[in-house]
Amino acid sequence: MSETKSRPYLLRQVARACKEFGLLADGDRVAVALSGGKDSTSLLDLLLRYRERAGFSYELVAIHVVGTAAGFPDLTDMLSPWLEGLGVDYRFVPLKLPPDELLPLDCFRCSWNRRKALFLAADALGCNKLAFGHHADDVAVTTLMNLLFTGRLETLEPKVPFFGGRITVIRPLIYIPAKDLAAYARAQNFPIVPPCPYRADDNRQRVEEFLRSFGGRQQAMIRANLWRAATRDKNRESGDEPI
Repeated sequence: MSETKSRPYLLRQVARACKEFGLLADGDRVAVALSGGKDSTSLLDLLLRYRERAGFSYELVAIHVVGTAAGFPDLTDMLSPWLEGLGVDYRFVPLKLPPDELLPLDCFRCSWNRRKALFLAADALGCNKLAFGHHADDVAVTTLMNLLFTGRLETLEPKVPFFGGRITVIRPLIYIPAKDLAAYARAQNFPIVPPCPYRADDNRQRVEEFLRSFGGRQQAMIRANLWRAATRDKNRESGDEPI
């Protein structure tokens, strides 16, 4: 997928998700969770570009959690010039760990502590939305993992309110495959951050590899079917599905 073709396509998918699920509204102040990887850098860039054509205004502030307290590399020198070039407001916040937190962090504890830092920072900055860079493959893998390891057909939600609606998590990239985001990040020369120095969750890796083992069209079909099944199951439980 060439860069000139990918941007309109990606923006259409962002617009689709935003309109279908009501992810953004006029006057929103949106914190963007910026890990520095291809998904989060693409998310920030696309939300900036989508704002130019959305027909309403919203504010963006990028938040990067500095993970040096847990042994992760400091990415501030890498990300600062890129963020300043975008002209976007941004904050670097430290990862604060409980005194009894064991190191190295496993994936669950790392995610939990980073999300706590993101929610606290977003709230302190007066943001009512917190955007994550989860994409279509994340949705499919999460759905499969929930089915295989918990017996529940649950997926990542495009929009989830927290704290009585004070902050709402949104996922504008939910319809975009990972490979398209990777191609876009390469074409745009986004910062290339080092991979996580710690071992990833083995089960998640296996499920990701299983999904990647299928061809492109099959992957698209699997993603669509998992999304359809999980959302249909949720609608049935809530009574929203017609009888």
